[in-house]
Amino acid sequence: VRPTSRAPWNVQVTLQVNMSAKAGAKIFKTKCAQCHTYGAGEAHKQGPNLHGLIGRTSGTAPGFSYSDANKASGIVWEEDKLMAYLINPKKYIPGTKMIFAGLKKEKDRANLVAFLKEATA
Repeated sequence: VRPTSRAPWNVQVTLQVNMSAKAGAKIFKTKCAQCHTYGAGEAHKQGPNLHGLIGRTSGTAPGFSYSDANKASGIVWEEDKLMAYLINPKKYIPGTKMIFAGLKKEKDRANLVAFLKEATA
């Protein structure tokens, strides 16, 4: 992961070829499930339900109270945006309510993104 010259949180990422949704499910269970659900129709928790995440604009899941920063970000969630966001959410969207320190290992982020692509579709 290399920061671009435009901003420290705007990073270029290389998705790994061997992404594992199975490994990502384990990461979701230990790092994300306490605040997020992902199944269609499941309730929001401290964080929003992630069903339909890929291709959705940040701050738009119906029924969840997002920060102004998330709503104003204009981010459309795709693999590359998630890979960058998951390094350090508070740096990627300053003012977000998400209290997650991030995943520093690219492999962990890639596996989590693989899981989210599959599980939230």
